[in-house]
Amino acid sequence: MKSIQNSTASRSVLPSRLACSLLVGLGLTVGALAQAIPPHEADYVIPRTEENIARLGSDLTPMGSLRAGNEDGTIPEWTGGLTRADWPEGYSPGDRHLDPYADDEPLFVITAENYQQYADQLSAGHKAAFERYPETFRMKIYPTRRSAAFPERIYEMTRRNASTGQLVANGEGVIDVAEGLPFPLPQNAYELVWNHKMKYKGTGGRRYFNQVVPTAGGSYQLIRLREEFLGLYYIEGNTIEDTNNILLYFFQEVESPARLAGNILLVHESLNQIAQPRQAWIYNPGQRRVRRAPNVAYDNPGTASDGLRTNDMTDMFNGAMDRFSWEIVDQREMFIPYNSYQAHSGDLDADDLVHAGHLNPEHLRYELHRVWIVDAHLREGTRHINARRTMYLDADSYQIAIIDHYDQRGNMWRLSEAHSINYYDVPTIWSSIESSMDLQSGRYIANGIDNQDPPNTFDESLRASDYTPQALRVRGRR
Repeated sequence: MKSIQNSTASRSVLPSRLACSLLVGLGLTVGALAQAIPPHEADYVIPRTEENIARLGSDLTPMGSLRAGNEDGTIPEWTGGLTRADWPEGYSPGDRHLDPYADDEPLFVITAENYQQYADQLSAGHKAAFERYPETFRMKIYPTRRSAAFPERIYEMTRRNASTGQLVANGEGVIDVAEGLPFPLPQNAYELVWNHKMKYKGTGGRRYFNQVVPTAGGSYQLIRLREEFLGLYYIEGNTIEDTNNILLYFFQEVESPARLAGNILLVHESLNQIAQPRQAWIYNPGQRRVRRAPNVAYDNPGTASDGLRTNDMTDMFNGAMDRFSWEIVDQREMFIPYNSYQAHSGDLDADDLVHAGHLNPEHLRYELHRVWIVDAHLREGTRHINARRTMYLDADSYQIAIIDHYDQRGNMWRLSEAHSINYYDVPTIWSSIESSMDLQSGRYIANGIDNQDPPNTFDESLRASDYTPQALRVRGRR
């Protein structure tokens, strides 16, 4: 398939494979491009040269995607995304985010009867969902709104990182970047996934990321999860050295039900997993003690998940990448969850969203967007419950929008979706609800059911001293 990045809007660039070969021969590469682009990925990337870096913010968006729309007009031009200047009327900072596209009507609906007509724009997981739930699963397709936006400071630092950012430790670490996206001209799958992991989410925030794990019949109990995150990397003026290898601190406390209340998880997420792997601790209120939790990683079960979510499925994917081999396999226009303000609405509650088998499609929104497609295959000699995962990253934000999960026999197993919105008071694009359907058992898990809780915050004045094991003992006893 022809690379999206080298389509109409970028015909002045040589085809990627040839351009890369010429530039390496002439010594004209920048930063990490001194490492050769894998041949099977070269067709999909824009070589990292001074000339192409200068395109960021012109015919490329500041984050590296094509600014122009597609030829048939179904994807419009990016015009800056949704920023503070575009707040919906009636919104004030601190409010739940109102839907700026509330007047949009679906263009059409994809169902089990017609999904084959749209096969090229659907993930394998979505096709399997239509087969698994032919009577109830559907996708309402809305006009494409390229709402992805980030602060000007992040754009500025992203342009700087484009010339300096490098992978180290076999892709498990990043150096010579600060604050912004590390790789706006990604050269391989590792850089794409790091863009997702390091996407700007504010410097410090709080949210309710409430969880439901319905039975196959749809019965559920809401698990209230309160979370905090302090991103040292995003603090203005910080370098990687200033962060002491910490990307962010993550704190999660279970508030209900009573049998789980008071359990706390603390994670120190690192920028170089080889130099210092993730560190985690848990506090158990029954024992009133803090313990190291080295198993909070990879495919160990997530908090109160009934085995339907692994630790590395939080934020779609997080943590070390070393158990898989990674490659870019395609760029394509696909239907993905986007601008999911309906599902985020304070007019709904959990009963409106939770149905048997999957979330209620009446409140979900899908749009046509350009995506990067990355395959992760389990390395020989390593262990994980997934033999393969295929990830679909929104080209405008690098948010992972969809993941197809395969079991050890190579069969389709789970379908994960990030129902994201632009938090336009920041601005940043991030998931509002994350769901994962087990297409074999007929169950699913969903996080972010916070419709009746205070909305997310992103600019809290949080202190690193509150995210130590010692502080965890104090906080756990309050």
